[in-house]
Amino acid sequence: MKNSSPFYCDGVPRRDFLRIGAISGFGMGMTLQHFLSQTAQAASPSVAGSPLQQGSGTKLPGKAKAAIFVRLGGGPSHMDTFDLKPDAPETHRGEFKPIATNADGVQICEHLPMLAKCADKFAILRGVSHTLAAHELGSLYMGTGNRPIASLSFPAFGAVVSKELGSERELPGFVAVPSQGNNPTGYLGVEYGPFDTGATPLPGKAMEVRGLALRGVTLTDVDRRQNMVQKYDTAFGAFAKEDKILSGMDEFGQKAYQMMRSTKAREAFDLSREPESISGLFGATPFSQSCLLATRLVESGVRFVTVQLGGWDTHSDNFAALKKKNLPDLDNGLSGLFSALAAKGLLETTAVYVTGEFGRTPKINARAGRDHYPRAMFCLLAGGGIRGGQVLGASDEKGEGPKDKAITPDDIAATFYGLLGIDVRKEYLTPSGRPVMIVRNGEFIRELV
Repeated sequence: MKNSSPFYCDGVPRRDFLRIGAISGFGMGMTLQHFLSQTAQAASPSVAGSPLQQGSGTKLPGKAKAAIFVRLGGGPSHMDTFDLKPDAPETHRGEFKPIATNADGVQICEHLPMLAKCADKFAILRGVSHTLAAHELGSLYMGTGNRPIASLSFPAFGAVVSKELGSERELPGFVAVPSQGNNPTGYLGVEYGPFDTGATPLPGKAMEVRGLALRGVTLTDVDRRQNMVQKYDTAFGAFAKEDKILSGMDEFGQKAYQMMRSTKAREAFDLSREPESISGLFGATPFSQSCLLATRLVESGVRFVTVQLGGWDTHSDNFAALKKKNLPDLDNGLSGLFSALAAKGLLETTAVYVTGEFGRTPKINARAGRDHYPRAMFCLLAGGGIRGGQVLGASDEKGEGPKDKAITPDDIAATFYGLLGIDVRKEYLTPSGRPVMIVRNGEFIRELV
């Protein structure tokens, strides 16, 4: 039976889960006006997260210039996707069979045939392990590389990348499709928060992002408003420059004006401009089209894009849900993402990280489902120098835990940042003056590159 409940199993409303940490001001459906005004008013020399030191100086690959983070909300089962156990007991192994991929010796689920044909483009990490079995905590851990603590909110990957790599003048540095949630900026502050699209794109359509699409307002109208702002600046002079809120409004107005007038900004969200050779690689579902949009945004100059695919909280009817919807949707979207980036010549310069907040129990429950299980899960990494077609790490014969050494979320985060040339030992100052490293624990996984 399809799970239509508006709640995750631990009582967190699905909508609220996307909006956790709303104190940051970046809730679902962030408009251009809200995003830019928050950003402009937050920017000041005393902004939280000012750099303290340059880090360890460790040489990193740093091939990637942008990144895409795919969040599989709810927690996908490793044993029904990328880490099948056909020889495990019947109580564990599940209904699906493994199939060969185009990578020598690598097998994945039979319901991921398109990903099997492009497995040479990504690496599979098995035996990934942590101990946080709640949706919110697991998502925070996997989305920041730092185990959550009560005294500090860590910034999401996109916020750090936006801060470290900057953004183009006419484009946001961090875009979330449709939204980010989970207090994305942490101690860095809203200046580095995401621009939430508020919706998912439609096939072959220009996406009307609220505040960016003119919708009957002509460029002449926009120019007239801009002239009024300039007259205001002249009238109030130095007073406006000294007042942080007023100067923030001025910065917001300039940025909004540039983006609304920018052909580049509007075209970045226009999927109708993709050739059939690229758009044909994707399905018509919201997730597939979001993946296509992610490739287009990166190609246009956006530094970081988050894409979401939920529905993995399968405590009951796990196999029916995965077979009918989740796995085909994932297969279409991810295979298209990897193939399109390669076809556009962007795979080497775009780091891709795919993960849920945890895995699911190896042992099948009485409702033909699997429950929360952080002790064993999978992650995928691609691009930015990652050697595709390989499997790193392993779970034991029943999929109950790492076979040997566990791969931690901290290690994967350090690797993800390292692909972008970001040294995770670099420290920032929090608003209280506390020095904090970008990732407190974890080491770059050299075997992947």
